[in-house]
Parts: sequence; C-alpha cells; structure tokens
Amino acid sequence: MSEDNPPSTNGSANKGWIEKIVQTFAGEPKNKTELVDVITDAQQRDVINPETREMMEGVMEVSEMRVRDIMIPRAQMRTIEKDQSVEEFLPTILESAHSRFPVINEDKDHIEGVLLAKDLLEYAFIPGKEFQLANILRPAVIVPESKRVDVLLKEFRQQRYHMAIVVDEYGGVSGLVTIEDILELIVGEIEDEHDIDEDDMDGIRPLNKHTYSVKALTPLDEFNRFFETSFDMEEADTIGGIVLKAFGHMPQRDEEVSIDRINFKVTNSDKRRLLQLKVTLPDSDEPA
Repeated sequence: MSEDNPPSTNGSANKGWIEKIVQTFAGEPKNKTELVDVITDAQQRDVINPETREMMEGVMEVSEMRVRDIMIPRAQMRTIEKDQSVEEFLPTILESAHSRFPVINEDKDHIEGVLLAKDLLEYAFIPGKEFQLANILRPAVIVPESKRVDVLLKEFRQQRYHMAIVVDEYGGVSGLVTIEDILELIVGEIEDEHDIDEDDMDGIRPLNKHTYSVKALTPLDEFNRFFETSFDMEEADTIGGIVLKAFGHMPQRDEEVSIDRINFKVTNSDKRRLLQLKVTLPDSDEPA
C-alpha cells in the first residue's frame, strides 16, 4: 500500500465501538429486566451516558404501554364548541396556552375537528376578513384506547399530526393524546420552576384534622371510601375530574371551588391537567 494513502483509522474506531457493544451485551439478557441491568452496567462503564440510559429505558417502557395509559382524561380535555364566537373561545386559548383544541358539537362525544391556534393569526392581521370556524378546522385523528403507544408515535411521525382523540370500545371519547405526551415518556418531563415531582405526591395525605393533600388522579371510588362521600362515579373516574367539572375551566394554582361543603384548592397543575389538590372538610365531625 502506498504511503500516500495510509490505512484509515475509521475502521479501528468502529471496531472499538463494536467491541464495547459486544462486551456490554455479552451476558445475553433473557428478559427486559436483565436488559435494563445490562444498560445500567453500560452506563457505569461509560459506554453510554446517564441521559442515554434513561432514554433507552423510556423506549422500552413505551413499547409496553397502551394509549389508555398516557392519555389526558376526557374530563381534563380543553375543548371549543363549534358555535362559539372568537370572543367566547379566545380566553380558553389564552389561559391554556395549548396549540390545538378539539372542537365539539353538543358534547365531547361529537368531535367536529381540531383547531390549530396558529390558524387564527391571519384573521388578526387581515381586518374585515370573515371568520368561520368550520373553514379552518383540521380533521380529527381517532385512535382506540388499546393502541400501542410506540405504534402511535410512528404514525405521528409518518403522517405528521400531533394530536389524536382517544375512543373506548363503544366509540365514546375517553380522552386525547399528543406526540409531546409520548416524547416525555422517553426524554423525561419538561418541567418549569414551579412543578412538583409527581413521585413525591401521595394519593391522600392528611395535613391536619380537616385538611388533606390529595392527588388529582386519585380514583373516585377510593376518594369516596376515604372521605365517606358519594360523588357520582358516572361523572368522572377521578376526583380531579369532578373538581374540573365544577370549575368549568382549567384552573390555575390556588383557585378554589366548593362541592357539597368540601373545599377544593388547586395546589399543583400543568397546562393540561390537575395534579394535586388541597381538600378541606367542613368543621363538623359529621361526614361531608
């Protein structure tokens, strides 16, 4: 071989990485638990960094999940009614800061389409242009609760849509899911400085004799048993759903509402859902 063309070092570099990978998986993991152990070992030996390990574990978790496991529940969906004027639904857009909104007819089981907030911009900058909500609606993508999350993510990418309406086996709307919800499972929650770690939040935790900290996703039957209440199980699956219905909008932190003499205060939430509530019972020792 001519000295003008020295051997490439690229092959040896690739070989080095291949040897590391072979060494990492030399244990031939037989299940996902063992595979996680191998990935952890790879991080400890600096073959991969901690962020890569977390993402790989997130990918494996996603492959086992169904849409029902990650969807935003029906009660927490922010929607717009098709007959509303801009003045009526604009506060919903501004308060929630979402980019997409299901547009409904009568109730959430009748989805007319999806409104993209950016589609309203041309009406703001073209004075006198006639506005018809129906003219700018995008088609709603419908997926079943049982759909695999990894399959849905692939469809999101291939078909270039970002939100899907989730329906149950009877065709009723049970929630919605976005591509951001799936990506956060892989790369981790995108938090702001006010967010509280959900892992640190107990389901029902007493603060004093009459006050409790309650996770919004606490099942309604569990809440009813604990507090001896009788909230309607047909109205919502969680106590957060009952509270959200009482507000009639997505509340911000520190907003309060009273239901059957029980005071509910929002202590933690994000742009899409309630996370934590402060529940204050009546002073009476009798059940609420």
